[in-house]
Amino acid sequence: MFVAYNLCHLNYWVSSASNYVVGSIVSYFLNKYFTFQDKKKSWKQVGIFVVNITICYLLAYGLAKPFVNWILAGQETVVRDNVSMLVGMVAFVVFNYLGQRTVVFKR
Repeated sequence: MFVAYNLCHLNYWVSSASNYVVGSIVSYFLNKYFTFQDKKKSWKQVGIFVVNITICYLLAYGLAKPFVNWILAGQETVVRDNVSMLVGMVAFVVFNYLGQRTVVFKR
């Protein structure tokens, strides 16, 4: 995400979203089989996972950007965007874990 933003000069949304498309595919399999030890096969579960990831991403990054822009109003855009991505990443991890634990892979 940070490489896409800082070296490839992609915008905030493209950089953060591309990171989560790739990361979410890996996350699904790792969380399904190792974290939550869920052995059932279900397309419905995949759909719920995609909805969870989408909601968590939009919520985390949608809240992080205006919050950081407000806190760091005097800083350059590149600084605000990098801090926003960092804050969004932390928020995403929390939201996503809770969503997967309570909805996607609930027992």
